[in-house]
Amino acid sequence: MNDTIQYIVDSDGIAMLTIDLPGTSMNVLTPELMADLETCVGRAAADENVKGIVLTSGKKAFIAGADIKDMVTAYDRGVSAAEAAGFSHNLNRVLRRMETCGKPVAVAINGLALGGGLEVCLAGHYRVLASDTGAQLGFPEVNIGLLPGAGGTQRAPRLIGFRNAATMILQCKNQRPEQALEMGLVHEIAPLAEIVERARRWVLEKGDPEQPWDKKGFKFPGGGLAHPATAQTFMGGNSLIAKNTKHNYPAPIAAQSAMFEGAATTFDAGLEIESQYFGTLLAGPVARNMMRTLFVSKGKADKLARRPGGVDKSQVRKLGILGAGMMGAGIAYVSAKTGIETVLLDTIEENAERGKAYSQGLLEKAIERGHATPEKAEALLGRITPTTNYHDLSGCDLVIEAVFESMELKADVTRKTEAVVPETCIFASNTSTLPITGLARASERPEQFIGLHFFSPVDKMPLVEIILGEKTNDETIARSLDYIRQIRKTPIVVNDSRGFYTSRVFSTYTSEGISMLAEGVKPALIENAAKMAGMPVGPLAVTDEVTLELAWKIGKETAAAQGIDYPYDTASGAIAKMVEELDRRGKRFGRGFYDYPEGGRKHLWHGLAEHFPPADTQPEVEELKKRLLVIQALESARCVEEGVVTHAEDGDIGSIFGWGFPPYTGGTLSYIDTIGIREFVAECDRLAGPYGNRFNASDWLRNRADEGLVFYPNASA
Repeated sequence: MNDTIQYIVDSDGIAMLTIDLPGTSMNVLTPELMADLETCVGRAAADENVKGIVLTSGKKAFIAGADIKDMVTAYDRGVSAAEAAGFSHNLNRVLRRMETCGKPVAVAINGLALGGGLEVCLAGHYRVLASDTGAQLGFPEVNIGLLPGAGGTQRAPRLIGFRNAATMILQCKNQRPEQALEMGLVHEIAPLAEIVERARRWVLEKGDPEQPWDKKGFKFPGGGLAHPATAQTFMGGNSLIAKNTKHNYPAPIAAQSAMFEGAATTFDAGLEIESQYFGTLLAGPVARNMMRTLFVSKGKADKLARRPGGVDKSQVRKLGILGAGMMGAGIAYVSAKTGIETVLLDTIEENAERGKAYSQGLLEKAIERGHATPEKAEALLGRITPTTNYHDLSGCDLVIEAVFESMELKADVTRKTEAVVPETCIFASNTSTLPITGLARASERPEQFIGLHFFSPVDKMPLVEIILGEKTNDETIARSLDYIRQIRKTPIVVNDSRGFYTSRVFSTYTSEGISMLAEGVKPALIENAAKMAGMPVGPLAVTDEVTLELAWKIGKETAAAQGIDYPYDTASGAIAKMVEELDRRGKRFGRGFYDYPEGGRKHLWHGLAEHFPPADTQPEVEELKKRLLVIQALESARCVEEGVVTHAEDGDIGSIFGWGFPPYTGGTLSYIDTIGIREFVAECDRLAGPYGNRFNASDWLRNRADEGLVFYPNASA
């Protein structure tokens, strides 16, 4: 009796193997499934009446991949590289048994086949893919710190050549049916209703039970290792990996090595090489970090893990947005895209219309790329109503304020909105720094006031930071989370403070970079060190993007709120100098840390050397990298200490998807755990000496270090 595979031999002698894991919506590659597959293949191979095998799925997708929730705990369980390699070895052994069992195996791929699911398909002798289910084939493993560990690095190059295999494995590019057929990944595409019959027909009429690489005289498609095109692929691949990863990610390097080394030997030896590389990755912290945050934790957040219970599910049918600038226009687009009637309000009709035109521009690009149709674009635009009249907000379920960062202005629009919307309407502020509790004082219903902090550009950035005021109630939290899911974004939930979580921690990154400049570190060294650490943009460039003027104004507002003069520490002093003395206010003004020549590429302003003279001795790159990462992680720990962040998962998701903290770390709090909390505190002490008190660890963090309390205490559970 097999629990995961239905085994039936039909009247023509075809053994039909239908994969259908009980109690799940998706098939995943579990040890139980692999054991059942080995049993079924052995049974078919031993039965003289069986002419061949057809493998398919009983669910909408074929196999979505391996069971990551089990693999993510390997590092914390102390699994060795050799033990982890054994997991891959077992997968390879079963699939190798299937393709050498002596019976032809055809795979009817009825839907999505990713990672291990695609590797099962490639071990079949013939593949028929459904053309009408939106199916995609791909290897996403590198994106979570692993490599294909069930023969993918060996079979893919032998089927589709090194260039195509590298594109799929190293760049994680999925293939749709037509693409998969063209490159030779599958043999046929057909409507879903026909794929099983097409697979059966091949078994009965042709039924070759031997893979190409097992036949004498096999040659790699497009040429083997000695071919100039192959050499170019690997040399170019090495350069591309170095450029894209800065050697912070071991998975693409290991995957390319497995392909290259495996091609230089026999197929079976190549599988062993793949298993060894896979084991090294699975037993390491980078794969744990990336799997945990990018897959497991994000998956929980997308399913609204922080949603309070006891509140009925809701949908926003009518949304109001106050302010038609970049943020308001972006929120309008993503909301209307999911079918929500959206009112886009601004003080001037021209501004409101311009906000709607932003969506039109995005849609025109989507039509050009074949991602939208004129009919769908017209329908989406029809759901956005630009206006200057507050009465048009009547009937809104939710109103999001996205006006300028001013307490007085935000209070004014809050009062005007609450005068016309239903009493059940939730009011949300998209502020990036102002405390929600303070903003809620202008509301007559502070329990229905919440922060929804989007990130720019809204159509591309996946995160929304939900900020709770002191009086925000559970119904408001639940309904806000429902809306975030409705527009297909990933939410984190944090408590109130100035800058909340993401803006507060991100500001330490930009401030540290500006402090380095003021200390005499060369600006190009600062920017390059940041990128080598894994940050997407250097601190000077990103400050230009958000504008130095905004950073200067926030500094002044923060100081005023705290009852002090503008804080002239190293970074804020440099910002004040740039804005007040040099009138270099950022990219929007055409001049900041960078110059922005019309029609040319931006470049660091040459005047920086005059106003911030470089020191005679420049620091090591590793020291700068540590400063930039440690200061962000330390501020994240402070947010946990103060109760702003209540779950480590939210802190890590927010850091990666909010401002681009390096994914290989798993996020700011995983970064501390990976280093070791005692070692992290010691590093803070070391950095505090030459660079200042901002690196001082609190007594709370020191006590945690003394007790060995990590941020993921149940990591190995």
